[in-house]
Amino acid sequence: MPSALSGSTPAEDPGASQGAERLTIGQVLDLLRPDFASITIPKIRFLEDKGLIKPERTASGYRKFAPADVERLRYVLTMQRDHYLPLKVIGEHLDAIDRGLEPPPIEPTVPTVPTVALSGDGMPAAESFARRDQLRLSRRELIKVAEIDEAMLEELEEYGLVAPRTGTQHYDTDALVIAKTAHELAAFGLEPRHLRAFRAAADREVGMVEQVVAPIRGARDAAARARADETVNEIAALSVRLHATLVKAGLGRS
Repeated sequence: MPSALSGSTPAEDPGASQGAERLTIGQVLDLLRPDFASITIPKIRFLEDKGLIKPERTASGYRKFAPADVERLRYVLTMQRDHYLPLKVIGEHLDAIDRGLEPPPIEPTVPTVPTVALSGDGMPAAESFARRDQLRLSRRELIKVAEIDEAMLEELEEYGLVAPRTGTQHYDTDALVIAKTAHELAAFGLEPRHLRAFRAAADREVGMVEQVVAPIRGARDAAARARADETVNEIAALSVRLHATLVKAGLGRS
């Protein structure tokens, strides 16, 4: 991790920038943004709310970040971006570091087609919904990797199951997983037209989740967006678990 601290942003507190060893939240943002383009002040405040960082406060309540706080933020953001660890696990790592221990080793990431993160019981975990990779596949690449043909892709698009990313001609990880799953279902005689019910059910679940988080998104505090995203991920994982278990229970009665 870089040890030099630099950057210049208008101070959150007019007197906070006088201490050379302390930085304002804006200056911290300037330091982190070259390596973490999506970092925002609300995100930093959200991580503070979760107890992962504990910057000092001035008498007037403004945050003052020490170099150790910045390095701690770098660790959290790196574990999220490169290893997709949930905040709870990252917090356990930081606790170990605080107590003079070494955090558990992290398996190196391999540049390959991403897979959906699953929890121990095979169900998607909340962090799998938070994951946003940069995979971009051309139409030809999607057909090859998903092992489908042009005709099937056209059917998947016709029934609203797969589409290029908005404003582009490229397909993302979700499109790949859907296409591969449709290919596997086709072996049992289930064609894309049979899968429209899944699309409709998913749309209904999305609408339900959005209703739940709407009040959180409308909150005035700066960390509301981050809290809303966390809530969406948790509810999504739970709804998938419930759906899968209901199907399993129903099949068990037949």
